[in-house]
Amino acid sequence: MRPTPRQTQFPHRLLTTLITVLGSLAALLAVTAQAHADTTICEQYGAATIQNRYVVQNNRWGTSATQCISVGDSGFRITQADGSVPTNGAPKSYPSLFNGCHYTRCSPGTSLPARLDTVSAAPSSISYGYVGNATYNASYDIWLDPTPRTDGVNQTEIMIWFNRVGQIQPIGSPVGTASVGGRTWEVWSGDNGGNDVLSFVAPSAISSWSFDVMDFVDQAVARGLARSDWYLTSVQAGFEPWQGGAGLAVNSFSSTVSTGGSTPGDPTDPAACTVSYTPAVWAGGFTADVTVGNNGPAPVEDWRLDFSLPSGQRITSAWNATVSPGSGAVTARPLAHTKRIAAGGSQSFGFQGTYTGAFAKPAGFTLNGTACATA
Repeated sequence: MRPTPRQTQFPHRLLTTLITVLGSLAALLAVTAQAHADTTICEQYGAATIQNRYVVQNNRWGTSATQCISVGDSGFRITQADGSVPTNGAPKSYPSLFNGCHYTRCSPGTSLPARLDTVSAAPSSISYGYVGNATYNASYDIWLDPTPRTDGVNQTEIMIWFNRVGQIQPIGSPVGTASVGGRTWEVWSGDNGGNDVLSFVAPSAISSWSFDVMDFVDQAVARGLARSDWYLTSVQAGFEPWQGGAGLAVNSFSSTVSTGGSTPGDPTDPAACTVSYTPAVWAGGFTADVTVGNNGPAPVEDWRLDFSLPSGQRITSAWNATVSPGSGAVTARPLAHTKRIAAGGSQSFGFQGTYTGAFAKPAGFTLNGTACATA
């Protein structure tokens, strides 16, 4: 028997209804999957990887109290932060995420460690979520070391305090202010017994910012806390809580390090220093008066000047600095009263030596790893 029109339409209506139900179910499953995409970490040093680029770490190193973080695709949020520690000491933890290497753990595909004089740019961006019922800083850390180290503590730590809540302060003591990345910062310098720490404290809270990490690295080099032949080992962003901290969040983070750029010897780079080398020469002997000028915006502490003596020359004595070895590639280091070269200032030293053959000046000079212009 041929079906009636009502009988032919019924299956189509049923199919339409079924498609609608399945679509709704698919949407619900997608929402549920997204809701369950976040990972909760409560283990002391538990970690997870996001975007196949960055490592997120709970890093509860300074307390036995419970701390948990919820890790999503773009960042993390502290969901539980029990206990407190005295504000005149170290924080209780450093929940954070990073690009690079930290205590033997390296983020996927990272280009770090990278030698500083090969880094052409290191753009980064960060967005924080703050709370008011806790004592903490929002800390962005940059780690530097003389070697491409991927484990343990590096020699110099640069800290950028995007926010400070409560009676806490950076390591060391204030040493002035500096303009970095178009912002003015209060600068602190000191050491924690294991590494040097250079801190830049924002005068008011910064919730989000995009900047170049190398602007802060250049400050450390100019202040004698790193050299251009050192390595950038990791770039990190998170929080150091002393009391509470639940609700604090890194909403988003990005870090890229581009290598293969100009080196300190590139003549297109503006010279951060100038060396004047004035010899007085006689048969078989000479003296050289050397003046090292700091063209940078910050003082240079505990400087070293590297240069190579031409073949046949040998240093026999020096003043206002130690210069060694006596021939070949030599290094001049300051005495106690000449360690600081003020911004726009200079220090002078000299030496006496012997030579054979034709006399010549050194071909070039580097101050703390950075090539200098010659006057």
